[in-house]
This record gives sequence, structure tokens and C-alpha cells, in this order.
Amino acid sequence: MSAREPELAESRVPAARVRLAHVAPVRRGGAYVLYWMTAARRPEWNFALERALEWSRELARPLYVLEPLRVAYPWASARLHRFVLDGMRHQRAVFAAHGVRHHAYVEPAPGAGKGLLAALAREACVVVTDEYPSFFLPRMRAAAARQVAVRFEVVDSLGLVPVRAPGKAFDTAFAFRRWLQAHLGEQLDHVPRAEPLADHAGGLAPLAREVRARWPEASEELLAGEPAALAALPIDPSVAPVETRGGAPAARAELARFLALKLTRYGEERNQPDAEATSGLSPWLHFGHLSAHEVFAAVVQRTGFQRARFPVRKDGRRGGYGLEDAAEEFLDQLVTWRELGHVFAFHRPEHEQYVSLPAWARDTLAKSADARAPSLALDVLERAASDDPVWNAAQHELVTTGRMHNYLRMLWGKKLLEWSPTPEEALARMLHLNNKYALDGRDPNSYSGIFWCLGRFDRPWGPKRPRFGSVRYMSSASTLKKLDLTHYLARFAPRAVSQGELFEPAAAPRRRQRSSGKG
Repeated sequence: MSAREPELAESRVPAARVRLAHVAPVRRGGAYVLYWMTAARRPEWNFALERALEWSRELARPLYVLEPLRVAYPWASARLHRFVLDGMRHQRAVFAAHGVRHHAYVEPAPGAGKGLLAALAREACVVVTDEYPSFFLPRMRAAAARQVAVRFEVVDSLGLVPVRAPGKAFDTAFAFRRWLQAHLGEQLDHVPRAEPLADHAGGLAPLAREVRARWPEASEELLAGEPAALAALPIDPSVAPVETRGGAPAARAELARFLALKLTRYGEERNQPDAEATSGLSPWLHFGHLSAHEVFAAVVQRTGFQRARFPVRKDGRRGGYGLEDAAEEFLDQLVTWRELGHVFAFHRPEHEQYVSLPAWARDTLAKSADARAPSLALDVLERAASDDPVWNAAQHELVTTGRMHNYLRMLWGKKLLEWSPTPEEALARMLHLNNKYALDGRDPNSYSGIFWCLGRFDRPWGPKRPRFGSVRYMSSASTLKKLDLTHYLARFAPRAVSQGELFEPAAAPRRRQRSSGKG
């Protein structure tokens, strides 16, 4: 049996998006097709769900969707749990409306979910799950593959381009953009179905008594994120839920708001915090509540993108979609920067580690480290208690809202490098603070932004500086000369300050600086 070729007689899912985690025969006499939903947590625009439904039709067996949520993942908190639970609640309603078994399981204690997948797989014809190259998911998936005795497929629903397609990681956005300009067109012909359940008529999969008793489905109170239900879980209650809600309905509302009110301003104003022109979609993209395909389709419909005209250029420069500048800027973030991070993470398993930085960056940072220079303790930083009001405001925004403005996130990381005794410690602090509080943390795109602060996807800059060496330098003083932060500081500084109290800003903010890709 080939590990590359699907057994399905016919499939809409491109072969480049399907890989086998375990090579074994399909159990054609099984009770159901099992879809283990772990990353693409949505019932729409989902290649993995589409693939599982194809197996269900071919084998004439019902679909069983298992969507679990652990409690022992790193930085597990009420904030992250509530956001995921919002999505699970939406999934339960959609699958119920289409007669599909959806098993929303939330661990009540660490390790309580152990054995659930194996138990369900014993009755499955085939198991399908989601591709995801970061955080603990690759290790979890590898461990699961050793417990599954049937065909176990991993399906990539991450972006417009299958992460395997380029065959390598790219060191710069320019190089990846050139690859996209040569190959994205062919990928635009393969889009997941917006509503894959629309014509499903497979019947309800059985739920074994043993499974029901040992791993009961989550209560409505828990899926609603009620405080008492969250408080009963062994997760960090100090990182509290925020106003932003998870799930596809909230994601689509934010997307519609962006298209109607912000897209035309995006190119000129996205780097201005007071303008609030960013898309704000990264939390839902991270948790899989929103598909990059759906976002791209919405932008195309709004802007009149013509597939036949793509690409307008093939030189690696930004643009190429034949649209107005604002839409070009947004698609560069959604496609180039976001997918650059996913491709890098897939082909570089060590992408979360310091060693993954380019050699020139590690060399210059090592030569420029100075343990004798003043440093700030982690608890001071976490409390946004530095002597820099701009940095404090960015950190306070992160802690209180689960987000941080894209431009200020770059400054935030650069200051952590400046305030840490070693670059390795700076990285550890960035990862801790971002992953603990950010709704879009623990993500390939998030790691792109963090590691960009240390030289990834960048080049050497001069002059050399202490602790930075040739890594690009940023300061709060220069940021205030570029940006108008009047309302931002009033809103997020732990002690409200005005821009005039800090530095004298330039007469007019500059237009923009390159982003590391948060959209």
C-alpha cells in the first residue's frame, strides 16, 4: 500500500494535503468513520472534515466527530479554555442539525482523557485528523498514531497552500513570495467546500456505553463557559476570559466588520494603533474557528479579484493580486506571512527553539550579550511595571484583552531582548508572556513574530548595538515619532499618560514599517 496515494475511489481533497500517520488497512466492517478534530475546529471550509465525509460516503458508515480539550497543556487557563469552548458549542449545534455524532469531551483532570481516542479507534473504519506543526500537537499526534490500528490520515486545512508543497522552509518573505507567485495560482483551484455537511445523510454513529460512562460529553454549562463550570477545572484562573468570544459566528462577525469598515484603510493605517485598522482575525485563525480560505474568498468577493490575472508579477515583491493597495497589503499578511510561518514550522520541527534562528543572528547576539548590563525581572515585566510607558501599555493590552497591536508587538519583543541578560532568556520570556496571555499565541504565525524580533526572516542591520548586535533595533522613542498613540496610551497604559509626556512626536506619523505578519 502506498503511503502517498489515497484509497478513496474519488476525492476532492488534494493528495498534497493528505499524509498517513499510520499505514494500515481500512477496517471496512467498522462502525463509523472517526474524525479527531484538534486544530481545524470548524464544521465549514475544512478539508479534514470533507475527507472524513468522503470516507463516510464510500464506506456507507456514519461519521463520528471527536473534539477533545485537555487541561494539562502548557499555559492552560480559563481564557484559552473559554475561547475553545465557544467553538465547541457551535460545532455541537451544527453537527446535531445534520445528524452527526459530535463528542465534545473536556478533561476534568490531567490525563483523564487518556485512552479515549484508542477506544473509539477500535470501532472505526478509518481515522482522520488535522495537520498542525506547532505546540504539543505534533507529539500528541505521533503518540496517537502508535495506538491506532487502522488507516490514520492527517489532513492539512491550514492555509491556501499545503505546507508540504514547497518541500522546504524559506528564510525570507521575499523568497517565499516568489514561490507563491509561481505556484499559488494552481492551489486556488482547490478550495474546501463552504458547507461540506449540506448533503450529508449518513445517520448517527453509535456511542458505546463504556465511552459514555468514562468520557462523558461536556455539559451545556461548560460549553457556555459559565464561570462555575470553568472554576471546577484544574486550569489557571488568574488568566481570565476576555470580552472576545471564540467560535465561527464571532469570527464571521469580525470578518464582516473588517471588510465593511477597515479594509480600505488597512494599507495606510494598520500600523497606527489609534486607527484600529487591523483585521483582528488571528485568534480565530489560530484555533481553527475560521479558515484562511474563507477569509480569502470574502476579500475576493469584496474586491473583484480575477483569478486569470494572478500573478501580476513574479519578482518576489509585495503585490501581485491586481487589487488596490489596501487589499494587496492585507493579502500579503494573510497569505505570504501567515503561510510562511506554517511552512517554516512544518519543515523545521525545532522552530520553537533558539537554535532555529539563522546563524548570523545567533552569532551576533552571542557576541553582543552582556550579562552585566541592567535587566528587568520577569515578574516586573509581567506586571507591566517597567519604566517605559509605551511597553507597559502594550503588555497591559496583552494581559487584559488577550491581544496586542501588531506594530507594538514588534517593539514589545525588541525591548524584551534589551532587558534580558541573554538572548536565550529573552526568547523564553517572549514565549512565556505571549503564550500565556495571547489568544493567538502558541501558533506558527506567533512564533514568526517572536523570532523575527531576534532575526528570523530578517537581515543584519547596522550599526551594531549592545545586546542586539546586527539584529534590527527598535525603541519607544522612535516608535513615538512614527505613531500617534494618544488614545492607545490613555486606554492601555497602567497609569494613563499622554504622548506629549514622553517624547516629542514628529509632525506627521510615518506611513508604515514592515510587519512580521499578524494581519
